[in-house]
Amino acid sequence: MKVVNLLVGGPKTEWPTDLKSDTKIKGPFVGVDRGALSLLEMGIKPIAAVGDFDSVSSVELQQIKKNVSNVYCSNPIKDETDTELGIRYVLKHFPNYQINVYGFSGGRLDQLMTNLLMVYKDPIKSVAEKITLIDRHNFVNFFLPGKYQITKISGMKYLDFVSLEKTKLTLPDEKYKLNNYEIKFPVSFSSNEFIGNHATFSFDSGILMVIQSSD
Repeated sequence: MKVVNLLVGGPKTEWPTDLKSDTKIKGPFVGVDRGALSLLEMGIKPIAAVGDFDSVSSVELQQIKKNVSNVYCSNPIKDETDTELGIRYVLKHFPNYQINVYGFSGGRLDQLMTNLLMVYKDPIKSVAEKITLIDRHNFVNFFLPGKYQITKISGMKYLDFVSLEKTKLTLPDEKYKLNNYEIKFPVSFSSNEFIGNHATFSFDSGILMVIQSSD
């Protein structure tokens, strides 16, 4: 599956090592707000820069406009976050691509919550499974109802299953198992673990957030 990468403006301390070196990340980049400037500073030319750019100076914005062919400046008074605008851009121009989002964490808690919960909003909700949020300790994926098998990511130890909606969840082959467990309120089943290299799960409604993480 082809991938487009989004770099949001979160602190570099939370970036995965692969991003800092840009030696292992495949696919083009879209810079979101200050993320566009960070890409240019690393010598990476994004295919587009998106956002209200309220986190860069006027001089830095001119630098972005000078070096990026497609710059989309939004009004800072808007209903969507800059991250959502970046994802909408990818969905419009690369509808069949997966979307890896970097720089989504490590700053303000309200922005982190918005980045985690944006998959509950249309039109992102219907394509939630295309999106992966990645930082130095976490891979966050989203699933629509069904049965799935996932593969353990190298270096990740823990599994977390998060549901904000009523559903029935089955975890048949993880360290801590559930059998058609009825979820009635938002809950996070954290610190679960793989047994082997694969894990299976199923649920019948809503969106399930699955996090692979390391210490």
